[in-house]
Amino acid sequence: MGFDFIADEIFEMAEQVEKKGAKFYRKAAEKVNGEERKILLELAGMEDCHGMRFADFRKNLELCDKNSTTFDPEGETVLHLRALSDTREFFEKDLDISNKEAILKSAITVGKESIIFYLGLKDLVDCKSGKEKIDAIINEEMRHLKILNGKLYSS
Repeated sequence: MGFDFIADEIFEMAEQVEKKGAKFYRKAAEKVNGEERKILLELAGMEDCHGMRFADFRKNLELCDKNSTTFDPEGETVLHLRALSDTREFFEKDLDISNKEAILKSAITVGKESIIFYLGLKDLVDCKSGKEKIDAIINEEMRHLKILNGKLYSS
């Protein structure tokens, strides 16, 4: 079954994913202290940043981004969304928040899955400006992965 997607809808979905991630990290941070708490709150802040950027992207979408649709005859978007959702659910169930290394490794996994998700979304956006905005988020995710890897290997 095929689906039609508008860039505005895609950015709204991505914004909601980021909000869910930030909420999860804050909830986990309430359960720990010290460095683990600090890392979880930093991760929540990263998610907040992405959510705000998606909201800003939606406000500033060009007319062609707001009105153009992308036909998805293979239903790939649903598969991408499911993959990201499954990663988040796995992460929430199995995260050992008492261990800095486990927190960082899980966050790195989620970051990698997010990049895959955003690459899939990029293919569904018709207008150049929408693709450029998704590229900006991908680049930010990659910067976050570098930060997380740095923290992991400096401990």
